[in-house]
Amino acid sequence: MRFELRCPVSADLGFIRDLVEVCGRHAGLQGERLEELVLAVNEAVTNVLDHGGRAGLVTARGHDDGITVEILDTAGRLSREHLAGARVDPTRGHGFGLWVIQRLCDEVTLEQTGLGSRLSLTVHRPAAAPATRHHGERSGRHGDGHAVRHDGHAVRHDERAARHDGERRSVS
Repeated sequence: MRFELRCPVSADLGFIRDLVEVCGRHAGLQGERLEELVLAVNEAVTNVLDHGGRAGLVTARGHDDGITVEILDTAGRLSREHLAGARVDPTRGHGFGLWVIQRLCDEVTLEQTGLGSRLSLTVHRPAAAPATRHHGERSGRHGDGHAVRHDGHAVRHDERAARHDGERRSVS
């Protein structure tokens, strides 16, 4: 499952989503978890294009537990304060990206490097499904409509953003 793929940040978000989807599948993701990874990376790249240096690098690395996608923004403007302050403000039609990213990924880290800001998004491959499940349950999910991240934080399905193919959303 170990691999690495790199591509430059570009305005061709469809191409980047397609690459991330292929990498996610190769890392063992499927269904909703794969869609969550693709959406999170789309939001991060959109931030680079709309608020950053409009240049950088997307690196996907498969590992034993799943996949990590790093988005390097050469402007280096993204800070830990941006991540910590990410909120949903229903009065604004934009600005949800960092909030969404942190809810879709199992781990989100930010590092300032000599090359810029590097946002790392990790999604773990689901554990093997048990041989028998109760009706309505899915592996890695509670039957009450909550997904559980590795840190035990529950996220309701209705809190998740819908995927909008081809649409770029502005994120603070």
